[in-house]
Amino acid sequence: MIRIIIADDHTVVREGMKLMLNHQKDIEVIGTAPDGQSAYEMVGELKPDIILLDISMPPGESGVVTAGRIHQDYPNTRIIIMTMYAEKEYLLYTVQIGVAGYVLKNAQESEILEAIYTVRDGGNYVSKDMLPYLVQGFVNRNREEEAYLQLSEREMEILTLIAKGYGNKEISEKLFISVKTVESYKSKIMNKLNLKSRPELVEYAVKKKLIQYE
Repeated sequence: MIRIIIADDHTVVREGMKLMLNHQKDIEVIGTAPDGQSAYEMVGELKPDIILLDISMPPGESGVVTAGRIHQDYPNTRIIIMTMYAEKEYLLYTVQIGVAGYVLKNAQESEILEAIYTVRDGGNYVSKDMLPYLVQGFVNRNREEEAYLQLSEREMEILTLIAKGYGNKEISEKLFISVKTVESYKSKIMNKLNLKSRPELVEYAVKKKLIQYE
């Protein structure tokens, strides 16, 4: 039995996907979550085989950041990102941080099931409609507007917390690292993104949808 969690901020999407998947004799939806933080906590509690994770779940952190946290802390849970065309700029980054599958939210049932079974069997799945963007992303990965691709999972997490308004001490307590380490990460992030100040970091994170609002 493939144990799955569905994370999406739209109730209709969660319930519709749950109904569809529970009709499969070898799939069980063991939980649903409306946002990234709830999804992360649910993965920790239920240890699913796969999580279907919406990349855009306002308010709060982006699904990109949630995916990185889940991959880092719960590597046995494989991640399938659900997205619309509007989020294609994050395809390359999510592949790099260990996301196993990438499907469009309006995909046919057969394609969603193919992605689940492929990932269950240890493979990786990218929607055929998204493959050109994956290739383009690798070709253009060094362009300035894609500088966030250089960030590590931890750097992306700290950037998001900075953008949410957390101070260095608060971040250190939240992540169980020293203030000096936070400052070091912040410096590295600024260098990689060619930014000079905290307000610029916040502006960048908002522009790139790393934090999301209603």
